[in-house]
Amino acid sequence: MSAVTLQDIVKRFGTFTAVHRTTLEIPEGAFVTLLGPSGCGKTTNLRMIAGLLDPTEGDILIGGKRVNDVPIHKRNLGLVFQNYALFPHKTVAENVAFGLKYRDVPKAEIPAKVQAALDLVQLPHVGDRYPKELSGGQQQRIALARAIVIEPDVLLLDEPLSALDANLREDMRVELKRIQERIGVTTVFVTHDQSEALAMSDLIVVMSEGRVEQVGKPEEVYNTPASEFVANFLGASNITEAKCIEHGASVVVEDATFGKVTVPAAKAPNLTGQGPAKLVVRAEKLLLSKDPAPEGVISVPATVETVDYQGQAVRYFVRAGETQLQAINMIDEHPFAAGASVHLHLRPQDCAALPG
Repeated sequence: MSAVTLQDIVKRFGTFTAVHRTTLEIPEGAFVTLLGPSGCGKTTNLRMIAGLLDPTEGDILIGGKRVNDVPIHKRNLGLVFQNYALFPHKTVAENVAFGLKYRDVPKAEIPAKVQAALDLVQLPHVGDRYPKELSGGQQQRIALARAIVIEPDVLLLDEPLSALDANLREDMRVELKRIQERIGVTTVFVTHDQSEALAMSDLIVVMSEGRVEQVGKPEEVYNTPASEFVANFLGASNITEAKCIEHGASVVVEDATFGKVTVPAAKAPNLTGQGPAKLVVRAEKLLLSKDPAPEGVISVPATVETVDYQGQAVRYFVRAGETQLQAINMIDEHPFAAGASVHLHLRPQDCAALPG
């Protein structure tokens, strides 16, 4: 059963169309991420689900019921925003209890529910403090506790981790996913951060310019991008002009850099026949080596132009013939130096292909 359904949703602001005919099914209990760059329509969709914006066209269903005309306070949704939106003059316990007071929860039951929510976010002893006395990560947890204490049908998260520093952000995404799995609440998460989307999601909805580009599991959208936009936005990709010369049980594409490459048919689902194509090679699938590749592996001579050292890994910009490529490799000790002559190793099964 779908917890949330968007049916042909359009949102216009004057003459500008922010969302174009979005149709989407969000399964019960799933963690679904709306992913895309700023201005792609992901937050607009979230705000329409919440009832903060009205769709110009189309219907929104929650639990199978149309809610276009249902106000936000009657949709039983938990909301967490980027800036947390905690009341500075209220204690943590009062902040968490806020939503319960408007849901006719008996007063005697509120303290236990608040404490249970604080226990869940692993901040059991901060109820008497004020938000200004907490760190950014703790405030984020309190905002989450306030959202889940009401036992919402759907939890809506609008870039809740973006204000945190890098290390805390990684810790909190693990914690947030742990909490979501424990309580089993359907969650819609908005982010522009691909690593967050890949790490946390059951399904990713990739958006661009108000349109849904692809919906799928993290490994599906990453390994089998449906469009050049998805391939470029999700991860680092090399996309070269090619042509499909064989289309059947196997798909063979040819480009000027790698020659003929037999791409798994499952990784070229949108190619319908011979003709112009694009070869997609993820940067981490290109391995730099001093030696030619073994049999069954494509080997291309190249020259290292730029080295972007990142600690455990290094990103190389290399030139193979007339083509500049990027490769991300793990390293044991020292990376190749700029100017080094190398061989690029590529397994055909690691490639994907798109229509040209």
